[in-house]
Amino acid sequence: MSARVVWFVVPDTVDDPTQVSGGNVCDLRVRDGLEALGWDVRFTTVEPDAAVRALATVPPGALVLVDGLVAGRSPGAVEAAARCARVVVLAHMVSAAFADADLDIVEGERRAFRAAHAIVTTSAWTRDELVRRALADPDRIVVATPGADVAAPAIGTADGVALLCVGVVAAHKGQDVLVEALAGLRREPAWTCTIAGSLETDPAYAGRVEELARVAGLDGRVRMPGALVDEGLEGAYRDADLLVAPSLVESYGMVIADALGRGIPVIASDVGGIPEAVAPSRAAVLVPPGDPGALRDALGRWMRDAALRERLRCEARRGRGARTSWTETATRVAEALEGVR
Repeated sequence: MSARVVWFVVPDTVDDPTQVSGGNVCDLRVRDGLEALGWDVRFTTVEPDAAVRALATVPPGALVLVDGLVAGRSPGAVEAAARCARVVVLAHMVSAAFADADLDIVEGERRAFRAAHAIVTTSAWTRDELVRRALADPDRIVVATPGADVAAPAIGTADGVALLCVGVVAAHKGQDVLVEALAGLRREPAWTCTIAGSLETDPAYAGRVEELARVAGLDGRVRMPGALVDEGLEGAYRDADLLVAPSLVESYGMVIADALGRGIPVIASDVGGIPEAVAPSRAAVLVPPGDPGALRDALGRWMRDAALRERLRCEARRGRGARTSWTETATRVAEALEGVR
């Protein structure tokens, strides 16, 4: 029997080590997972707003999986492709959920989602947002939760106050909220915080976060090394005691699942799909998004209460095996593709 074929159209930054994102990682892992399941994946990278040629060349009746970033920026190409091919959009996020959303992209997503034969979302929250905003009917949506790799437990530090924040340095990730919270804890001894993520997506915002840390006297305690990949990222997880995810908007939170899979407790915003990324673990403390005072209080309790740190650490290690695997994720995507007629 010949392999099932799918054209997979993704942003041209998908494997750029300076622009690591959850969406890019998910695209690559879905590709690998589909291939492991026996699919012939015709992987195509494009500039997000220039997908016309790539989508115009797929054969009539072909099965096409389009990254949501591409779909929202090239809605005309998606609409044209959907008239002669079977198009599925892999939606990592809903742009309309961002406070500073580009209205052209919001409209582009609306058109692309309506044209698609099916939509795969990375969380139930994203599915519900699409339905609530009348962007898609629920019977056209399949949820494929991102996976987490099995990894060795983190080692951490003797003091238990090595903090790690992973994600592109951009306003919706809330790193400025984290620095404001840490500014109120500068008298607490020993803690350090590594904010690991691309500084190139929004250089002005990244510069503002660095300036906030400098003005607060946190030089040397807050490090911003840029995007970490491979051994660099593994080393950061290995040495971390706590993951902090201060996002203002988040469709899921892959770094949270990755941290919990390594036995690292989490303090995160109670927003979007983050509660899904945490479940079923009891090793996370959730705080209101955009509230530096609430985040400061939660971090202060972590720093001062050794019993709390030990309890959450034990919960994280106990739940390491309960994470979704990437094979499960790819299987759900494959089911969505197979369901399109």
